[in-house]
Amino acid sequence: MEQKILIVDDQFGIRILLNEVLQKEGYKTFQAANGVQALSVVTDHSPDLVLLDMKIPGMDGIEILKRMKKLDPDIRVIIMTAYGELDMIQEAKDLGAMTHFAKPFDIDDIRKAVREYLTVQTD
Repeated sequence: MEQKILIVDDQFGIRILLNEVLQKEGYKTFQAANGVQALSVVTDHSPDLVLLDMKIPGMDGIEILKRMKKLDPDIRVIIMTAYGELDMIQEAKDLGAMTHFAKPFDIDDIRKAVREYLTVQTD
């Protein structure tokens, strides 16, 4: 069965980059530019993994993460942050985020982390 990944970022270019890379890896991808879209995808498609930017206008990444965990307590989330947002990173990990990447990130590191976290899930 095809594994599903939700990419949540208000920056179009980052969503497109991650979308292309992850589709080439064989994943079914969904994109959301804000929290409302992200929660709708979680409700409708139950993604296996979420790549979640922390700085999104409107509903920030922490609020999105809290709401996602209410919808699906087992949802796997990797957060993406600007360098130096240590308080936000710690709060996200306390809420259940598995790991984080500082922007700008190395796309190969993201690809590897996605593979590792989805492999763990299917074992």
